[in-house]
Formats: sequence, structure tokens, C-alpha cells
Amino acid sequence: MTVTDAATGSAGTTETTEPAGTGGRWASEALRRADPQLADLLAAEAERRAESIQLLAGENLTSAAVLAALTGPLIDKYAEGYPGRRHHTGCALADAAELLAVDRARALFAAPHANVQPRSATSAMLAAYAALLRPGDTVLAMSLEHGGHLSCGSRANFSGRWFEFVGYGVRREDGLIDLDEVRALARLHRPKAIVAGSISHPRHPDWAAFREIADEADAFLIASAAQTTGLVAAGLAPSPVPYADVTVAATHKLLRGPRGGLLLSTAELAERIDRAVFPFSQGGAAMNEVAGKAVALAEAATPAYRAYAERTVAGARVLAKGLAEAGMRPLTGGTDTHLVTADVSPLGVSGAEAERRCAAAGVLLGKCAVPYDPAPPAETSGIRLGTGTVTSQGMGEAELAEIAGLIGRLLTGGTDVRIGARVRELARAFAGRR
Repeated sequence: MTVTDAATGSAGTTETTEPAGTGGRWASEALRRADPQLADLLAAEAERRAESIQLLAGENLTSAAVLAALTGPLIDKYAEGYPGRRHHTGCALADAAELLAVDRARALFAAPHANVQPRSATSAMLAAYAALLRPGDTVLAMSLEHGGHLSCGSRANFSGRWFEFVGYGVRREDGLIDLDEVRALARLHRPKAIVAGSISHPRHPDWAAFREIADEADAFLIASAAQTTGLVAAGLAPSPVPYADVTVAATHKLLRGPRGGLLLSTAELAERIDRAVFPFSQGGAAMNEVAGKAVALAEAATPAYRAYAERTVAGARVLAKGLAEAGMRPLTGGTDTHLVTADVSPLGVSGAEAERRCAAAGVLLGKCAVPYDPAPPAETSGIRLGTGTVTSQGMGEAELAEIAGLIGRLLTGGTDVRIGARVRELARAFAGRR
């Protein structure tokens, strides 16, 4: 079939059996012959996606061009090390691809240094810690209960086992970060690093204020910007790069690249960051992912991408308003981003029950703890949603208003079968769009 390259508009031929960008059947005929069992699983995954509405905040759709890079000849190239300093020969073209990705990242984010090798934002955070800290150092970060990531002190994660974390939170009255508390904690505990950013807080951090607090405490400032990387790239969110010593970003989520991480840093920390990625925490880079990141970074520099990012934020605001009208409580009263986090307890259900009811009808979202949550972690009182995927598919404010209403009906005793039929109808209408 013929598809259009999302970055250039040129046509090319692929072996896909459904439109690129829809979660289609990426099983080529070669795979179908070699492993029909796995090919059937991929076909079933394509069907699942085509019949459901994807509101999971960490998911999105890559372009046909990114997919082409991921399956290209760099997929099996072993390029351990960095451009010009590889441990194997035959890496000249892999070097060129990585340098292209690095140059595009530096230009897009106005960053002195970029490392494009991390396999995820979590592995990028590990490298940031390794570059700046030693085991036992104190780190000040948003508490897990208020929206911090597992890499910000969970005992199940390396961070909580290797470092001493102190958590800051949000105010009860408005759900916003209490910068006075952050400053007081920094003065009391004198952390080696302060982490700003979260996975569920829907408002932009005050990067300048965090920088001021970090300077007062003589601490490094690490920006955890995985959720909002795409908005920063589009110029729709304040950039942490001028303020943070290290910025941890993600190339999937809203940026619409391959699953992976990205590190941006000051020039002074460049060597420490690079050595913390390789050889400290990773082996050879996945060069096909690096190539896919290069494509995604180029796409993110276009006016079309900025327009897409604007639609994700506009859609999220409509979604938050619709959930509020249905009786839920959007945290902070709304959103600045593509994220919506809402307390569903006013409807008499838990976050886990909301997740189950919505999934049964084909609406995919995630349960989420809310600040000062009385519910146990396995149940929670909230849900977290994101508008990245549905916006990539072409859904707009009208569709998101309707989806909010469908979620409200599901959580107040609506019939799953009837609502599920409408969900599938809506999902099918946009499944092939990009």
C-alpha cells in the first residue's frame, strides 16, 4: 500500500496491511509466514485499538516516517559508545544518524547539550542521578502521593533504595504546588538535588522559582518533563532548559516519537551526563530508536506539530470541563496541558472501579491517586486522562465533550452495552485518520 511520509509529504511503499498511524497490522507477509501466532496477536492488537478510545496519558501514535526509521537497517546495528568513539567498526552512518538527532534536539529545545541514547525517561532519570549524586545523597522531589514518579523515591524503584528522598506536595485548598513548603524543606534538608515536575499535576511548574530555591540550597535542579516534552517543543509550555541543570524528557508521549528518553543539560555537565548513560547505566544504543527520535524531533519543529499540540490542550480543557459537569472534580480546577486528573469519589466510585467500567465499554484511562487521597493505593479516588492519541487521530473539542459525557454516564450507572456501541462507533470513525 502507499502511505504519505508525515515529515516530507512524499509517498513511499510499505508492507503494512492497514493505514499507518492507526495502530494497524504491522505484521508483514514475512512475519505472517514465519510466525503466524505472533502475527495474529498483532492483528488482534490493531483491532483492539480500532474499537477503543485511547485516553491513557502516556500513549500516542507515531508517524509513518518514525515507523520506517524504527524498522530500517539501523535496527540491528551495534554502535556501543558515541559518535567518533564507538567500540565497533562500520558505524560512520550510525554516527551521522545520532549526530542528526542530537543537533535537532539541541535546536528544538535550545539546549547546550543533548543525549539521545536513553531507552526511557526512567533510564534517563537514572543517568541524571548517576551524573550528579552518590548513594545516600538527599533529594527533594514531589511526593508520590501528590503526583511524583516512581523514580522520585519509590522503595520499589532504584531511586528509593539508593537515595534519601524528601517529598513536597500541593496545597489542599487549590491543589497547586506549595513553593513555600518546597523552600522550607530545601533549607531544612539541604538536598544535593531538587526534582521539579510530575506525572499527573496538570499545571506548569514555576521553573524560575525552583531554580531560585535550588540556588539557595546549593542543589542541582533536575527537571522531570517527560509528560510535557511535546508542549515544550511546540512552545506551548515554559521550557525548563534555561533553568535546570539537567532536563529529563521523553520522546514518546506527546512528542509522538519512539518509546525512549532524552537528556538535555548544561555544557558543563555534558561529559558527566554522557558517561552516566554509557557506560554506567546502558550498553550500546538502540540505533533504530535514535533514528526514530531524529524523525520525531524534525516533525516537532514544524507548524503542523504546533497546531497539533494546541489542539491537545484545547481538547483537554474541554474534557476537564465535561467531567466537572458530570459531577467529577478536576484537580486544580482544570489543566494547562494535555493531562486531566479528576477525583471521581463524588460519584460514589473509586478510581479503580472507574477504570474498570470505562475499559469494559472501550474507553481506556488510568486510575490515579489524588493528593490527600483517603483511598488505598490499589483503589485510589482519581483518574488520569490524556488527549494526545485521540487528537492525533483527529478528534476535536466536540468529540471530547461527548467522551466526557460518556464517561459520566458509565460512572453513574449507564448501560455498558449501549455506551460501548457508541464508543466503538466513534473510535472506528477516527481509527484510520492521522
